[in-house]
Amino acid sequence: MSSHPTEVGGAGDERLSTLLHNMRAVQAVASSVEGTIGPKGLDTMLVGEDTVIITNDGVTILEEMEVKHPAARLLIGLARSQQQEVGDGTTTATLLAAALVTEAVAQVQRGVPVTRIITGMEYGIAEAVRFLGEQAQAVADFTDERLYHIASIAGRGQADIAQLVIEGAHVIGLDKMLEPDFVFSELITAQEGAGNEVLPGVLLHQHPLAREMPTTVDGVKLLILNDALGPEEIDDEALGTEVGFQRYLELKEEYRHNLEKLLSLEVNVIVLDRSCDSMAEEFCLDHGILVLQRVQKSERERLSLHTGARSLKRTALGKPIKELARSLGHAEKLVYDESLEQVRVTGGVGVSAATMIVGASTREVVGERERIARDAAAAVQAALRSGYLPGGGSMELFASRHLEAWRHTIEGLEAFGVDVVASALRSPLAQMIRNAGFSPLEKVEQIKAVQAKEDSGSIGLDFGTGECADMLEAGVVDPALVKLHALKTAGEVSRAILRIHTIIRKKSSYSEEE
Repeated sequence: MSSHPTEVGGAGDERLSTLLHNMRAVQAVASSVEGTIGPKGLDTMLVGEDTVIITNDGVTILEEMEVKHPAARLLIGLARSQQQEVGDGTTTATLLAAALVTEAVAQVQRGVPVTRIITGMEYGIAEAVRFLGEQAQAVADFTDERLYHIASIAGRGQADIAQLVIEGAHVIGLDKMLEPDFVFSELITAQEGAGNEVLPGVLLHQHPLAREMPTTVDGVKLLILNDALGPEEIDDEALGTEVGFQRYLELKEEYRHNLEKLLSLEVNVIVLDRSCDSMAEEFCLDHGILVLQRVQKSERERLSLHTGARSLKRTALGKPIKELARSLGHAEKLVYDESLEQVRVTGGVGVSAATMIVGASTREVVGERERIARDAAAAVQAALRSGYLPGGGSMELFASRHLEAWRHTIEGLEAFGVDVVASALRSPLAQMIRNAGFSPLEKVEQIKAVQAKEDSGSIGLDFGTGECADMLEAGVVDPALVKLHALKTAGEVSRAILRIHTIIRKKSSYSEEE
């Protein structure tokens, strides 16, 4: 997909030409993921020079595909935002944005000014978000069957993953799950040859610095350094002077003394952000201390929370022993699994921790199993935070019907912008119906009739039989946050695309100045 910017001074209706050009680019992006949505959605094969990925994960498809058109890249950013903020619903957000742009361009072609459409879209999206938010129902607790259904749907119907995620959430606890900065899906890891497991502790993708170091440690006393383990450095210029060299010797002696403190503190595990020098490595080998180097920041932070350790810089080793002792972490056990190349730390005295290990039979499916589990974990956390709504596109259709009535309260041409939102909200359901092999025109009208008769947004379609069904009774539910964020983000991106008047190619930064 490539861009063809409009040349300055081009003939014809440049405004409409730009809109149509951007619309086609957005539609092309949406078409790459539309076939994956819903229970009857299929997979996409992404082919690179040396790799092949088979997935139906929207954000994976969008991030891996080659996209050059500037408007199309805005949709990639939309999917990335949806994934980062909520962790699920990227395909829905993409389809909504494409539908909003398509419907808006259709109104422009009818003669409605684009600025009036954008204003009306803002009204419509705000009302739809309010309406959907009011319909959300809270999750009772971890035993609520709705929570399992949410995990199962986001987990592509893989029951073992859904059960694993619910079990992990229960171990973490509700208070932690509701913390704004806590990302539950980061606790997921997939491993070839492993079995599904909720580890009540922290898992590090690490191995001991040396093979001779211990692989099992009971009564862990842990030192975490956000630094290297080595003497303070002196630059080469200073080292070339007599004063600098003398200072180097003093620092080296001070460093040797600090290493001896580790014995007084009974430290048996050291975790480093960076490397360990040869003197420290030999010291730790002689005294049976396990060293893990180049440990990722996220893993160090989880380990710190679980063990109660306070991360230090290497200069802190100069502090008195009593003060250093207060910075150590404690845990019941550390075990290194050589076959999986993982370090497990359990029984920490700090915050309860859980790591969800997803087993995979082959290397090829490890990535997909991890993506599926992360989606399920994100959906569960979103549901705990925001409640749930009927899924299968039924609530979006219900909100569409609400907007069709509400638009009569809007005076002026802005009402056509509300129509744009009402039409776009039907797009996820229509595409799921199409993927199931039915006629969207027929089935959408059929569902609308039953929804109107029963005044219920939970009426949707059984994609197997083609008959209307109650989504709540069928266990087809989605986190409210996924739907709300998808709609708001799609609105922001579509409005940004509609505001583009002209595309002009920038001059090269390497062009010669005149």
